[in-house]
Amino acid sequence: MTLSGVGLGPGEADLVTVRGKRVLENADVVYSPGRLSRTVALEHVDESKIGDLEFPMTRDEEKLRAAWKEAAAEIAPNARDGDVAFVTLGDPNVYSTFGHLRRTIDAFHPDVDLEIVPGVSAVTAFATALGVEIEAGAGLSLREAAGGHSPTGPDRMILFKVTDAPATHEGLAEANYEVTYGRRLFMEQGETLVTDDPAAIDQRDYYTLAYAEKADLQVERATAAFETDRTESEARSDGGREVSDDERAATERANGCEGGDCGHGGGHR
Repeated sequence: MTLSGVGLGPGEADLVTVRGKRVLENADVVYSPGRLSRTVALEHVDESKIGDLEFPMTRDEEKLRAAWKEAAAEIAPNARDGDVAFVTLGDPNVYSTFGHLRRTIDAFHPDVDLEIVPGVSAVTAFATALGVEIEAGAGLSLREAAGGHSPTGPDRMILFKVTDAPATHEGLAEANYEVTYGRRLFMEQGETLVTDDPAAIDQRDYYTLAYAEKADLQVERATAAFETDRTESEARSDGGREVSDDERAATERANGCEGGDCGHGGGHR
């Protein structure tokens, strides 16, 4: 009998992992801490299995601790008698509410078995949505930028909780960063927006992130040589004219290496 923290991914129901979907389908109760995670979970389980939890929107630590103790007291008996899932957007261990529940369960209900099912988080989903490549060996820092904060220093950064894009952008531009913003990436709830214009994304939204890269950053990729080789090869191909498959086949037959075997030891022996 287990309590599973299940990462639902960024918000699109078909980005839930195969394992996550299986855990949700087999759970006796699926607890959701909020409306968005509940909406995604309902794509995989019947509403009768959903157990809603109330958490106050406050920074008061006493009130938050009381809410987590109450949630743990609700969940623990069900997790002892059956299989329970607690869903969260993204990954359960990355900027997630599940960490609070896990620590509370460990403190007050240590006999409950815990399992974590990772999910696609904005840490990785942003690269695809923004068309960014983070190559092997590159450094990448994860920072918060709530309230107009502008972290600086690393060559590349992912900034979460960008709630005042114009103010954040001002500080980043002064520090010579180029910035791309993404809002509600891979989320079914709300409009997805990708832009490098902070004015276009000035409305406060918790689900906004940014990718910042130093403008003078030089990246040498080994495969960049392939682009040069291809360009030179095209220029040599009949004065830049694209060679058709029929012409290429005729040339190979004339050279006695039909089928492209010229490059394999000089043809047949």
